[in-house]
Amino acid sequence: MGLCVVGLDLLTPSSSPLVSSHPFNFRLKAEARIASSTFTTCSAKVVNVDKPESKIVKENSVSVILLAGGKGKRMGASMPKQYLPLLSQPIALYSFYTFSQMTEVKEIIVVCDPSYKDIFEETKHKIQKELKFTLPGKERQDSVYSGLQAIDLSSELVCIHDSARPLVSSGDVEKVLKDAWLNGAAVLGVPVKATIKEANSESFVVKTLDRRTLWEMQTPQVIKPQLLRKGFELVNREGLEVTDDVSIVEHLPHPVYITEGSYTNIKVTTPDDLLLAERILSMSSGKSSE
Repeated sequence: MGLCVVGLDLLTPSSSPLVSSHPFNFRLKAEARIASSTFTTCSAKVVNVDKPESKIVKENSVSVILLAGGKGKRMGASMPKQYLPLLSQPIALYSFYTFSQMTEVKEIIVVCDPSYKDIFEETKHKIQKELKFTLPGKERQDSVYSGLQAIDLSSELVCIHDSARPLVSSGDVEKVLKDAWLNGAAVLGVPVKATIKEANSESFVVKTLDRRTLWEMQTPQVIKPQLLRKGFELVNREGLEVTDDVSIVEHLPHPVYITEGSYTNIKVTTPDDLLLAERILSMSSGKSSE
């Protein structure tokens, strides 16, 4: 009686257009032959032909501007909110350490009042990034401009972040860096959950906005330095005021890509926000210890 012999070739070509979303892509080659007097054993082999994906954003090519000069009046505390303890560590140091551990980051420019420099300087032995300081300005855009003057001239991206957002993840930062490199400017954001209505000066509803097109902006906001400088030239020349960083290049105009981030990347501005951040961190540390 004859035997059906099946030979399997399992390959993992990364270029396969049909199943490229799977971690391993298999091409199955089956051969069958009928033999009346011979016996051939079945064999299978796995050949991984994937090559490591090269990062689009190069190592040591990003300058981080960490905005830490705000007053935080809504918190009602004796010090700016970004320096309040969050589970015994100043809020500003959470994102500071996140950036300091990323290979793409070359330097961190902290924009802060000189009286708080020591909080960051005491970490020098823990990080391997160049640390610089600049003074904050009257408005946010003035602080960003101050930081921009201090960046390394070889930097390919400027990553601007609010130090009051301690829970940003390195994964989200990597995504927005990549999108900024591809598009010139990108910002982390999340789709709006609540219904948003536009009102007039007398607090009557004018219309309900389509939330399917609305995004809540976060940070980091990442821009190529030459584009940011060009945007500042326009903003300063025309005396424009902007409330976030990518708005500067929107005025050029230049398209800004929205990178979907995480709802946990909250900005700590009120005591309730601080409690929420503590809870998120506690839950996160609990999961990691399981």
